[in-house]
Amino acid sequence: MQQEGTAMSEVIDSALHENRVFEPPAGEAGRIPSLDAYHVLRKRFNDDFDGTWRDLAREHLEWREPFTRVLNREHAPFFRWFEDGKLNLSENCLDRHVRAGFGERTAIIWEGETGVVRKYSYSALLADVCRAANAMRELGVAAGDRVVIYMPMIPEAAIAMLACTRIGAVHSVVFGAFSPQALRDRVEDAGARLVITADGGWRRGGIHAMKPNVDLALAEGCHRVGHVLVVAHAGNDVERTAGRDIDWQQALNMQPAECAPLAVEAEQPLFILYTSGSTGKPKGILHSTAGYLLWSRLTMQWSFDFKPERDVFWCTADVGWITGHTYSVYGPLCCGGTTVMYEGVPTWPDPGRLWKICADHGVTVFYTAPTAIRALIKAGDQWPEQHDLSALRILGTVGEPINPEAWMWYHRVIGKERCPIVDTWWQTETGGHMIAPLPFATPTKPGSATLPLPGIDAAVVDGDGKPVSEGGGLLVIRQPWPSMLRGIWGDEQRYLDTYWKKFSNRYYFAGDGARIDKDGYCWIMGRVDDVLNVSGHRLGTMEIESALASHPAVAEAAVVGRPDDIKGEAICAFVVLKSVDEDGLAELLRKHVAREIGAIAKPDDIRIANSLPKTRSGKIMRRLLRDIAAGREITQDISTLEDQSVIAQLQGR
Repeated sequence: MQQEGTAMSEVIDSALHENRVFEPPAGEAGRIPSLDAYHVLRKRFNDDFDGTWRDLAREHLEWREPFTRVLNREHAPFFRWFEDGKLNLSENCLDRHVRAGFGERTAIIWEGETGVVRKYSYSALLADVCRAANAMRELGVAAGDRVVIYMPMIPEAAIAMLACTRIGAVHSVVFGAFSPQALRDRVEDAGARLVITADGGWRRGGIHAMKPNVDLALAEGCHRVGHVLVVAHAGNDVERTAGRDIDWQQALNMQPAECAPLAVEAEQPLFILYTSGSTGKPKGILHSTAGYLLWSRLTMQWSFDFKPERDVFWCTADVGWITGHTYSVYGPLCCGGTTVMYEGVPTWPDPGRLWKICADHGVTVFYTAPTAIRALIKAGDQWPEQHDLSALRILGTVGEPINPEAWMWYHRVIGKERCPIVDTWWQTETGGHMIAPLPFATPTKPGSATLPLPGIDAAVVDGDGKPVSEGGGLLVIRQPWPSMLRGIWGDEQRYLDTYWKKFSNRYYFAGDGARIDKDGYCWIMGRVDDVLNVSGHRLGTMEIESALASHPAVAEAAVVGRPDDIKGEAICAFVVLKSVDEDGLAELLRKHVAREIGAIAKPDDIRIANSLPKTRSGKIMRRLLRDIAAGREITQDISTLEDQSVIAQLQGR
């Protein structure tokens, strides 16, 4: 690859194939210190796949009963990893570090939206997890029982998750902004026996109620739920159902601070996480214990070069999503490091909040979503410039492909051109990172997730499953990996149909389109259903969005297709500007896209709005945009939208 310095020309060719290449920072060696070391480790997996996973599992996890079999393929694609071994997840995340003499190390730094800060050492966190586990046992929760956690982003959410793992219960965290109906669907599908919630949570200076949503969800159905544990957090007065509702702190105060961790089988179900935005019956992604925890730990070390003795790690995702599971809770704690949790939004009380938290707590590794980055770009550079971000050494992105111009702003303004950017591709189903640069080994290109991590056999293939050496196709995984989903809760056939049917059970199909460039780098094009077929030409919505976002007037863009009698699909773009609208700007943007990609990619419609419809976790609701573009009635649940008024604006009302 051609090395280029920070003064390089920011040139993108007509196909939006990046020409900019950034070499890893000199002078620091990561866990995988070079591309040569990366290729050596990949070769080790190729030469001895099972043996390499065996060695890593023995090195990085504490086992109560060692395993003798690495991978059982007999019932593929229902794979089983380390199945005859036993361990406990909370013991790996807490007890092992206390026993090693790190009990006083800070495990969690929590900051509330109001500015309140709480810190938990490993010893204090272990004590509360034990009390919570004892309380759950007293309420009749046993190994294998399901517990739904519906809470704001507070330490008690992590404590509840870890307490479940201590006694072998299966947790299902439901994002705290979901509606009562969405909550009910998930409680019923999981067959939960216990719900853990809070009186409310803070958001944009106000309190959103949570316990009343639980009451509504349980009013009809959910007959298996025997008790509700309620954390007093926001000061809301809530109704209590006698015999069912129990105060969290009172329950914990009655319990001892010791609870022997239950050794469970490696394949013991760990959690069910329902994918967001699904229609019809919720799709519960099932993960098991040992393989998931191993990959959480390894990716923390490989992708983020995480060093517990020096790093303060902040993943901004809510624990209601897989990113919060793996990289707010389990990954950092299994490594014995410090993780930051924040309850609130990035722009409250001002757009400098994230950067202030980074400065105040000495964050060294920062991991957030492109949607948040683009929103903060729009707010202006003056906000991060007010805060000392010199502690930062690695930046990460997650959730969707990042457009090159947002990547460059992140690199220049936040990273001061010295922090490597780890652009990660993975899914709820994969459990952890699959394609990502190694921060001090991999040259990066703005917008590319670069190369598969060691042990991950990812490839871009055509419709027949044949590898594509350069160009576009479908993203697949050709070998199992330890943290892969173990199925869809209660629906084996749906698991097969969704992920394996397309390639006759040979490959896991990620549902994403991607392309491979001349250097073997992977560029995620978005969901296959986000690849448009315009007059017989397949166009990735991500490429059109990147073209729009490269215009200096555009802060953010989302592109969807709508039915068209002539073209098959027409291109509809929703655009947020950095400043006020200008006459004729829509036509200028159409011409800009034509210059960047080609006339075939010119949007048929450009709708300019103050914001895009996003969930409170920052994810753009593209299904909603497709309905708006097609003029269809909005029937899906919009309770998770950050700002519901944007719908009327986008509809032109």
